Amino acid sequence: MENKFRNETEEQVEITVERKLIELYTLQQVDSKIDKIRIIRGELPLEVQDLEDEIAGMETRITKYDEELEKFAKDIVEYKNKIKDATALIKKYEEQQNNVRNNREYESLTKEIEYQSLDIQLCEKRINDCNKKSEMLKISLNELKARLDERKSDLELKKNELSSIVEETEKEEAELVERSNESEKLIEERLLTAYKRIRKNARNGLAVVKIERDACGGCFNKIPPQHQLDIRMHKKIIVCEYCGRILIDEDIVSMYHNE
Repeated sequence: MENKFRNETEEQVEITVERKLIELYTLQQVDSKIDKIRIIRGELPLEVQDLEDEIAGMETRITKYDEELEKFAKDIVEYKNKIKDATALIKKYEEQQNNVRNNREYESLTKEIEYQSLDIQLCEKRINDCNKKSEMLKISLNELKARLDERKSDLELKKNELSSIVEETEKEEAELVERSNESEKLIEERLLTAYKRIRKNARNGLAVVKIERDACGGCFNKIPPQHQLDIRMHKKIIVCEYCGRILIDEDIVSMYHNE
């Protein structure tokens, strides 16, 4: 009678642990789906933000290019005015040369004419430089504006995509969160705390993993044969000695799918 009672107790313990493993794996599957939704939705806002930052940077550069072009235009007007003034002075000095009283006055006027002529040449050179720089800047500006239009188009697409995904996944996520909460109620507090701690520390959020090719499905380290046998027995919850994840076998996965 005592042996029979012990066997029934062991069988009950086995079923209980098996049930716990199924519930843990069920919770993991639901939480992984939530993670996937949030990852997809999480990447798009970053892409949108990157595009907005890039567009803002382009618009700032365009403003600076416009300011530079405006400055070149003002400089050209200024140089042309200097040429006009210098030309008028040359004409004035040439007329004065016709009325000089001695060679010294003539030479002095000649030097002034030469000085104004050099100033005209310098202004013409600077006008030429400004025109060349303006042309190069206009080419860069047109290319930048074309890229800006492309980025704005990309941004509009990304925003529409994000809006669509948020709309599609909000309901699904809410349903999954509710299922996750319901699954948590079926797991004892100690196990649930351990599960959440492992999930928090795991890079991919996996706290419950199955054995794959004699290795942990989380960290891929080999599992000793005796541990694999213990895992298949479903008599106690076993964690990976390397990463701490809860280990299950293919039978638990099959039971989960058959429910």
